[in-house]
Amino acid sequence: MSNSPDVTDVIVVGAGVVGAACAYYAARSGLSVTVIDRGPVAGGTTGAGEGNLLVSDKEPGPELELALLSARLWRELVRDLPAPVEYEPKGGLVVASDAGGMDALRKFAAAQSEAGVTAEEIPAARLQDLEPHLAPGLAGGFHYPQDAQVQPALAAARLLHASGARVRTGEEVTAVLTGANGEVRGVRTAAGDLHAPYVVNAAGTWGGEVARLAGSHLPVLPRRGFVLVTEPLPRVVRHKVYAADYVADVASGSAALQTSAVVEGTPAGPVLIGASRERVGFDRTLSVEVLRRLAAQATALFPVLAAVRAIRTYGGFRPYLPDHLPAIGSDPRVPGLLHACGHEGAGIGLAPATGLAVARLLTGDRPPLDLGPFRPGRFAPAA
Repeated sequence: MSNSPDVTDVIVVGAGVVGAACAYYAARSGLSVTVIDRGPVAGGTTGAGEGNLLVSDKEPGPELELALLSARLWRELVRDLPAPVEYEPKGGLVVASDAGGMDALRKFAAAQSEAGVTAEEIPAARLQDLEPHLAPGLAGGFHYPQDAQVQPALAAARLLHASGARVRTGEEVTAVLTGANGEVRGVRTAAGDLHAPYVVNAAGTWGGEVARLAGSHLPVLPRRGFVLVTEPLPRVVRHKVYAADYVADVASGSAALQTSAVVEGTPAGPVLIGASRERVGFDRTLSVEVLRRLAAQATALFPVLAAVRAIRTYGGFRPYLPDHLPAIGSDPRVPGLLHACGHEGAGIGLAPATGLAVARLLTGDRPPLDLGPFRPGRFAPAA
């Protein structure tokens, strides 16, 4: 470990929640860490997120395993971090509008239960017990008590502070430095060179560009989404509530606009309304059509919101990989380069397990789960 400001054990590119988690667990493993971001802390996808820590929307498989591990780690972090992150273990409620939708939810929940998810069927007559303001006439739903929420920007900032890492914001990485055999030697920014034997690519939607700078390939694409924010209210929405078609939208690879109602209250009072997704490059143009659809779908679930004012909206880009799984692990082409990006809309929920896995790889320890499905080398370079 060096005390020089220009030499460190690990450089993490990206000061969002995934990069912050990588820094936190790497520092806890005894490594010196420097985090670099061209913008502020949580200035990208993290700051545009709702802070969801979800297992309810994931089918059995590698991502669900990552989510279940992260859920446990978030509970530990809430206990161990010296300052709060607005962690709220409020649970999720997924609802169906008709019998066919309910059958699909029942099948989905049964498979999840086999994989370690707690899912309780809620008949139509009991929905109002959980959500008194929910629209009548729904066919039923499933309650997921393991779903939770944090304030995402706060979580990233708290993790970075607790890590003790050097944090350099407003510095864009312009090159990844490599040695004679192509191994990582550090990064270059306008402020100068920073040297380290390991670089972690946690650059979110810009992860593909960081890979390219290092001479590698990662096909990360931006998937745009908007969130509506209402005026502060008494707690009219108790859980994270969404319609069953949200799960299908998350899993879809379509570039076309998709919207499905996701409604949740916050400790501060505003209700957050999502979720939309579409691939439009890095176009930040506000879409009135998206906002209209979100508002209509939210009021269909919660008619009480029809009389409530939306006071602002925000948008962001989810880092999307073609198979919907993040890239976590060592780059097969560039020794010393590790990737931790491509989590799409689930990065806040999946950050702790990702950070712990990266830290274990950096120290030569066994990862906490099988990283094979997340290996960065699974994507062939573009022809």
